[in-house]
Amino acid sequence: MFGQERYAARFEWGPSGADAVAPGAAFVAVVDVLSFTTALSVAVENDIAVLPYPWRDGTEVATAARYGAELAVGRSAAGPDEISLSPATIRRVAAGRRIERLVLPSPNGSAICARLSAASGPRPAGDAAHGGPRPGDDAAAGGLRPARDTAVSGTRPPGDGVTVLGVCLRNAALAGEWVRARLAGRPVAVVAAGERWPDGSLRPAVEDLWGAGAFLAGFTDLSPEAESAVAAYQAVANRVPAALAATASGRELAALTAPAPGRELAAFTGPASARELAALDHPGTAARSFAEDVAIAAEVDASTAVPVLRDGWFRRAEPTPTG
Repeated sequence: MFGQERYAARFEWGPSGADAVAPGAAFVAVVDVLSFTTALSVAVENDIAVLPYPWRDGTEVATAARYGAELAVGRSAAGPDEISLSPATIRRVAAGRRIERLVLPSPNGSAICARLSAASGPRPAGDAAHGGPRPGDDAAAGGLRPARDTAVSGTRPPGDGVTVLGVCLRNAALAGEWVRARLAGRPVAVVAAGERWPDGSLRPAVEDLWGAGAFLAGFTDLSPEAESAVAAYQAVANRVPAALAATASGRELAALTAPAPGRELAAFTGPASARELAALDHPGTAARSFAEDVAIAAEVDASTAVPVLRDGWFRRAEPTPTG
């Protein structure tokens, strides 16, 4: 099969796309605008170390306990002082108290990051399927450093795996600058996470295409796939908030509301789209919209942090030297 190896900047979709374009790349940017990488950007701005976790398979509770980390709950199940995949919950809770570590499950972006972590070398001791720690592992055995040591330099020697970073519309330009300052002629790959149809198949999400294009805009020697992403972003660059709110994903997320407190959402046991979750709402209950998450995702270039994956955890990268 022909691939994009001849180009310095590459672009693909989903877990299989990550498997295709990551080999040989020095950096891989994962884009999941609604909402994993947006939530990640808000977390690392608040110096929270984030463990990407594929989804809820029953091991995430023990993993969070092992590392003294908070576990993000289902978006519609989060209480006033609980964190979910909703960026707004991270921003709100972090404003009121210190959070050092967060286990953040997601069926799309987080799962791809965990997959890349498992394939790229050192990570928290644990099973390779998760790319993270498993119950019973010792945190000292390659696990989490204290969260206050969050800044990481970001580059591995050529040939020693890849550097994975989380990219969204909030940090795409900054992340692109950070990578270009360290690229040294090596390839970069971008993976758009997309969403899932009810049957579990990949649903390409235009907001992830835009996020990829915003990141790739400053690179050269782009593959045709990468060029298409840049062109897609440039078409909406001057109206991102309105465009994002009008997307299928944005409208679905804005329509998603929280059911009555205490209800457990069975859909969180497997891959789900915002449409599936919205269908779980119950008319007449006290509900709140997640339109704020769409607004946060549309804060173009507002972030001051580049999340970089090190030893299985995302932390804030060291700033690019100036002068």
